[in-house]
Amino acid sequence: MSKRTGSPPPQGVLIKRVRSSSPTNEKQIAISTSNDERQQALIRTVKRTSSLEAPIISLTGSHSAEILSCRFDPKGQNIAACSADRSVSLWRTYSPNTNYGLLSNIHKAPILDLQWSLFSPLLYTSSADQTINVLDLTTGERIRRLRAHRGIINSLDRTITGGAGTELLVSGSDDGTVRVWEGGDEGGKVPVAVFELGCPVTSVCWSSDGSTIYAGALDNEIHVLDLRKNEQVYSMTGHTDTPTSLSLSPNGNFLLSPSLSSQTIIHDVRPFSPTPSRIHRVLMGSPAGFENTLLRGAWSVEDSGRRVAVGGADRTVCIWDVESGKVLYKLPGHKGTVTSVDFHPKEPIILTGSKDGTMLLGEIEPTVGA
Repeated sequence: MSKRTGSPPPQGVLIKRVRSSSPTNEKQIAISTSNDERQQALIRTVKRTSSLEAPIISLTGSHSAEILSCRFDPKGQNIAACSADRSVSLWRTYSPNTNYGLLSNIHKAPILDLQWSLFSPLLYTSSADQTINVLDLTTGERIRRLRAHRGIINSLDRTITGGAGTELLVSGSDDGTVRVWEGGDEGGKVPVAVFELGCPVTSVCWSSDGSTIYAGALDNEIHVLDLRKNEQVYSMTGHTDTPTSLSLSPNGNFLLSPSLSSQTIIHDVRPFSPTPSRIHRVLMGSPAGFENTLLRGAWSVEDSGRRVAVGGADRTVCIWDVESGKVLYKLPGHKGTVTSVDFHPKEPIILTGSKDGTMLLGEIEPTVGA
């Protein structure tokens, strides 16, 4: 783990001083324009927007291959990342940003996606070895293994449903099926429901109430599956190439879907959409590249979903304003395709994972009026 900080100008002196009396967590930076320290320095005030130790923090050293998914836990205190090296790393979000766990060889093939349990110290992982694992984070041991599919499992999501607060998992696979499983440490080995889509499924996502599943597939469509009826109710079109991931907005009304065409679409999934096509925004600026990587996008949470982010093959992260569709940030720093992004649930912090095997934590400006 190392902290990435900017370099001072040539022949300059960079001095950071913390103003302890400032309630807005501002810092003064004195930059001297010459080597003569007696000369008057230029004073700049840099406003910090998060509780991170530094504005940008690099998390390195745990993975020997590309990171395929990384996520904050529901409270934002911890980070989990999975890799093509078949391991899962666990990190502290805040100082000292410790890599406190490395779960190695828990699958027999690259781990493509993971999800934190919403109410228990469990982690769910899906892999190219066609299985789903349930990991106990208090012991670091695998407590359940589901032989879930007959093909690579590309995507995984979880939700809380029912009066009893049951946690359900949904998985999408190259075998053309979407399967629903009981979560937790005592769930069964038989799926609760199975949906046949007839072509490889690249991404899955639950609706906010846990009654509907959205599934992106190789046919360039997003299939909407009703769990209660156990059938597909409709599909959403608009992509010219395969959707790479699906992410639901915090209010449950919109669905983010990047694609291999480098086009990112925000779909309106409200029951009565004012637009027949259900396309709310079309966003450009994050190239998918030619590697057919499943890029995972995310919604900002601390400002109730006013921004979305997707990584790209240009080694940057693109953040858009949802209402205007304008690009707010193009964040550099990685040396490979940015495969996964996630927003902190409580602060304006973005997490990015890359094919270079590293993650970056960076603070951004809070949304005005959020």
